[in-house]
Amino acid sequence: MAASFYSQLQKLLDEGLTVAVATIVQVKGSTPREVGAKMIIHPYGKHVGTVGGGCGEADVIRTGLDVLADGQPRTVRIDLTEPISMQSMGVCGGVLDVFIERWAPDDEQTQGGQ
Repeated sequence: MAASFYSQLQKLLDEGLTVAVATIVQVKGSTPREVGAKMIIHPYGKHVGTVGGGCGEADVIRTGLDVLADGQPRTVRIDLTEPISMQSMGVCGGVLDVFIERWAPDDEQTQGGQ
C-alpha cells in the first residue's frame, strides 16, 4: 500500500500539481487509523488515502488547503472524544495529531526539515 501511495504522489507531482501530504504523527486512545497513515490533499478535491474519515478528515482537508495556499506546514489535532450522538458514527474516543506539509514538483523532497 505504501508503494501505491508514493507512486500516486509521484504521478501528481509529475503532472505539475502541488499537493499537501497529511501524516498521522501521534495518537491517543482509540482512533480509526494509526501513526504513519497518510493522505494526499489534492488542490482540486481528488484526495488520495485517508487519515480516518468524517469531520476530522474534513478539518485535515481544510488545513491542507491552507498549507497549499501559504506553504507553511502545520499540525492539526483531531479530537474524536466528543459525546456520541445519533448523527455521529465517527466518534472513536481518541485524539490524533496530523502533520500536513506541501509537496511541489520542484521541491525535490526538501519538505519536512524538522
